[in-house]
Amino acid sequence: MERIAIFPGSFDPFTKGHEDIVLRGLHLFDKIIIGVGYNSKKQRYFQIDTMLPKIRQTFAGNDQVEVVAFDDLTASLARQYGARYLLRGLRNTTDFEYENSISQINRHLNTELETIFLITSPQYAHINSSIIKEVHKYGGDVAEFLPYKL
Repeated sequence: MERIAIFPGSFDPFTKGHEDIVLRGLHLFDKIIIGVGYNSKKQRYFQIDTMLPKIRQTFAGNDQVEVVAFDDLTASLARQYGARYLLRGLRNTTDFEYENSISQINRHLNTELETIFLITSPQYAHINSSIIKEVHKYGGDVAEFLPYKL
């Protein structure tokens, strides 16, 4: 049975930290589907139509990675793709508290799902999408935090 994982997020923007989680996840899974989702609690800075090609470009030539947009529950997306795993990255204990609650709900909604947490590599632990957006908004250079050119 193919081990398929969903790596869901708003990815606004998709960072080198996110890329690192996917690349490390490929050692665990046969396929990773990066699900770029709409988050009703957040106003996007980078539009999904901008992010999708950037993320696809990051993994060009790697047919183990698929990039999709979704506007549904993550548990439903996993069911749609036959994924039994959710892949999530953790930078700190605050991330764990938040992600743990979400993983419990996803498991309730789709009993086939297991959430796998990977600890962020130390060189990427300081990268935060919210801070990157703020730096970019005011003209700062964010190139060192992203695996693609804006």
